[in-house]
Amino acid sequence: MRWDELEDEPCSMARTIGVIGDRWSLLILRECFLRTRRFEAFQAALGITRHLLAERLKKMVRLGVLRRVPYQESPKRHEYILTQKGLDLYPIMMAIVHWGDIHMVDERGRPLLHVHKNCGKQFDPVMVCSECGDPLLAKEVDVFPGPGARPKTDAPKPSKVVKAKATRAKARAA
Repeated sequence: MRWDELEDEPCSMARTIGVIGDRWSLLILRECFLRTRRFEAFQAALGITRHLLAERLKKMVRLGVLRRVPYQESPKRHEYILTQKGLDLYPIMMAIVHWGDIHMVDERGRPLLHVHKNCGKQFDPVMVCSECGDPLLAKEVDVFPGPGARPKTDAPKPSKVVKAKATRAKARAA
């Protein structure tokens, strides 16, 4: 795989990394979710060079993660707003934040606290199965090639045991 061709790989992880996989893109997205919209505000918050910031914003606009909206005519200036595609990155961003809060926090504690507006409670993000609602743990997930996978002759097939477990899980959820 070539770094500049990840967006074309038949792998969802590689394609996603092709969009958000460098540190500046992730930090720009962090700022977007903190409601930063304007070029100068991104630059001030991140300490990034104008050239690099312009390049990353342009890429995110081209890939449909952000949209560029004029807010001033003379001189012409734009805001960068998350699209639905960009908003769909929120669980990824929260997973990274949560990992940092668990593994990288110092004695001062978490740098930001997240409060759910609907219930007013501080929360930690969790990932659950869309079918049964159980928490997803790496040891409890099997992965198989999907219809968009690169053709392989030696790809593993789901076993009867795995299929039976899936059927029982769906029955419990119903």
